[in-house]
Amino acid sequence: MKIEQIYTGCLAQGAYFIESAGEAVVIDPLREIQPYVERAEKSGVKIKYVFETHFHADFVSGHVDLAKATGATIIYGPTTMPLGFDALVATDGQEFKVGNITFTLLHTPGHTMESSCYLLKDENGKDTAIFTGDTLFIGDVGRPDLAQKVADDLTQEKLASYLFDSLRNKIMPLADEIIVYPAHGAGSACGKNMSKETFDPLGNQKRNNYALRADMTRDEFIKEVITGLMPPPAYFPKNVMMNIEGYDNIDQVIQRGTQALSPEAFEAAANETGALILDTRAPQTFAKGFIPNAINIGIDGSFAVWVGTLIPDLKQEILIVADEGREAEVVTRLARVGYDFAIGFLNGGMQSWINAGKEVDAIKSISADELAEIQKNHPETAILDVRKNSEHLSEHILGAVNAPLDYVNDSMLKAEKDKTWYVHCAGGYRSMIFASILKARGYDNLIDVSGGFKAIKDSGKFLVSDYVCPSTLL
Repeated sequence: MKIEQIYTGCLAQGAYFIESAGEAVVIDPLREIQPYVERAEKSGVKIKYVFETHFHADFVSGHVDLAKATGATIIYGPTTMPLGFDALVATDGQEFKVGNITFTLLHTPGHTMESSCYLLKDENGKDTAIFTGDTLFIGDVGRPDLAQKVADDLTQEKLASYLFDSLRNKIMPLADEIIVYPAHGAGSACGKNMSKETFDPLGNQKRNNYALRADMTRDEFIKEVITGLMPPPAYFPKNVMMNIEGYDNIDQVIQRGTQALSPEAFEAAANETGALILDTRAPQTFAKGFIPNAINIGIDGSFAVWVGTLIPDLKQEILIVADEGREAEVVTRLARVGYDFAIGFLNGGMQSWINAGKEVDAIKSISADELAEIQKNHPETAILDVRKNSEHLSEHILGAVNAPLDYVNDSMLKAEKDKTWYVHCAGGYRSMIFASILKARGYDNLIDVSGGFKAIKDSGKFLVSDYVCPSTLL
């Protein structure tokens, strides 16, 4: 038996490839299925099942394409939702043999109503591991407010109550030495305070996870689980429906998105289609020169999450500006969260646009030291902190205005167009996204602070509020 966790940092997501005696199962696969197919071929095993722990909200699963490519059977826990593809809807306690090992489906409603865990018994029949999806994370549990966006008769309180029972009746009675393998780690919006660890013995979670306290009442659990929850990204319910109904083949999506366009063809496509120009280069590279009205979301950050948060229409046509050689990666990572309508990329990158004599825009960026000098000479300097509200409350520059990027349409109202604002986030990634969006909307007086709050604090030149440990990472 071999268990492999395939962790994707961009989504803070863990998929699993487990093999035994010539057979394998994949749990919660990502949209691009080739890595799983290649693993099976390399090991000489047949993928027998694709286990889904629930209808994912934060990414589009690869279950449909993987089943078509390998002949594997898709497995879900109990659900009455009509599916747009062939799958086996299992019952609570149903067993599945894979080689010499056995998986038992444990129905654990709470995060969503169909949420299920998969308990693994090894070749000797010993409970060895449990794949908990979004039911149980390391240090946290799945947020109970997502399914209410799909089903009208559900409330977060009702779902939290289901989760209380699922944890106490199905998971906490299991042996302490069982290893917990969740679907997410720190950075995912599917929980509010997850650990950076991506697996842990269940016994440790019983001792350290706030939601597994043995003396916790139902009412205490519900209150603690829902306290600190912020509205989920708008794309979550749309991804749920794609996972339920099915989607375009990933190869077709990539082929459509990786059409190389000359500067002239790129410009014509932008004008004719109204496509969004998405520039995925590093923030400071983008700042020095970009196509007017382009939005910067750097590929080397929480790319998929911010795309999903900030682009409301999954069917939005997208034109890509990327570092050369990374265009297919961009299209793939867009597809992971359901953005299937990239229609091409700028061949030769930004340099080809410049060489063609096309118009170029820029955003001014300064260091923390430069900002300190400006503030020294002009105490009324306006500073915009675009971090999450929980980050701002934890620690911030005294006098800074909090305008979270997550809610940019509301946050932009805090910044007068005719006033100069110095914009920072934690490290410089989100501030450039914010500045680029507002630049495209006619804000010409935003100046980025490179290095973000870390550089600001490390400089020792600013009055900063006392640190308060955040109760949520949302």
